[in-house]
Amino acid sequence: MQITDIKIRKFFEDGPMKAVASVTLDDCLAIHDIKVIYARERFFIVMPSRKNPDGSYRDIVHPINSGFRTELERAVIDAYHAQLIAAECDGDGDPVII
Repeated sequence: MQITDIKIRKFFEDGPMKAVASVTLDDCLAIHDIKVIYARERFFIVMPSRKNPDGSYRDIVHPINSGFRTELERAVIDAYHAQLIAAECDGDGDPVII
């Protein structure tokens, strides 16, 4: 499965959540609401989830193996950094910071 597109939808300045992304796989499947988090001195992603009646959360979609999870996480975090840098350099791609 190939990651064919990544869009950073929203940026956040305060708190550990830094962005929300959408990823397209094989130009056929879109995954929305992947969160980019910065905590414990590192970036990582959190997959879309729903809240269960008991208050816990369960992923709606998630990678099945650690290799693809690592690839997906690196690609989303790289896209997040690239869009921040592009916005700072040329001013044309200003991220929407909430």
